Amino acid sequence: MTTVDDLLKLLTLEKTSETQFVGVSKTIGSPVVFGGQVLAQALNAASRTITSKRTLHSMHAYFLEAGDLDTPITYTVNTVRDGGHFSVRRVTAMQNDTTIFIMSASFHELETGYTHHVDMPEGVAQPETLASWTDMRAAFGAALPKSLKAFLEVERPIEFKPTAIANPLDPKDLPPSHDVWFKLKGNVTGLDLELKQQILTYISDYNILVSTLNPHASKANWGNTQTASLDHAMWYFRDFDYSDWLLYTMESPNTISARGLARGHIFTRDGKLVATVVQEGLIRPINK
Repeated sequence: MTTVDDLLKLLTLEKTSETQFVGVSKTIGSPVVFGGQVLAQALNAASRTITSKRTLHSMHAYFLEAGDLDTPITYTVNTVRDGGHFSVRRVTAMQNDTTIFIMSASFHELETGYTHHVDMPEGVAQPETLASWTDMRAAFGAALPKSLKAFLEVERPIEFKPTAIANPLDPKDLPPSHDVWFKLKGNVTGLDLELKQQILTYISDYNILVSTLNPHASKANWGNTQTASLDHAMWYFRDFDYSDWLLYTMESPNTISARGLARGHIFTRDGKLVATVVQEGLIRPINK
């Protein structure tokens, strides 16, 4: 995948019945299905059962089994509630006879109420001054761990620019935080809020576990640590535009028992809070 059009084809599922949808997978450089893909495809299925003018405001999901890249995923949507202002859907994702993922998603009609949000961090370097993942691959080349090098070589429909890049030749423990600018590649005009939220959900599973490994970076890296998303929650606040860079600012309040908790905020460049994400992931040291 190289552009947003490729990503939209991946996320838009085939409808096989009123409550059932089927999707295929594309690798992002790992041997199993990317969690962000399953999250976004499940939202695509859920949203297509919403007949009222209600928009997604939150989702909560659990990853139960690793997904097989070569097997289609079947998403079944159950209507939990259609109330006066909220609609709730439950989505189950299966490959063959195995449930690999479950999600609850809630949709809300637009109402008038109070408004506030946290501020974007001050002093964050602007994306024009930063190196991208592509630049990192070129700069470090063969010095990168084999798995990380293979990951960075995959073509993606998103450009990522971290505000700080750790030197793989001199690993040091770092603060439990990670900030990344991101932008879609290709023509982003004409996207409605529903599609923008699904794409944002796909992107939200990138980068977030970095903050859980940073405090242990002198000894932990992607080559000697087994990582996987365990659960994922997300809240959606405001409409936004993909024509400019967005900032994903992440932090980890805790790691324990081979699990790391991370939370993040996604801001527009002018500081509007678009969404908040919380994820717990597996960060299991590999004993060789």
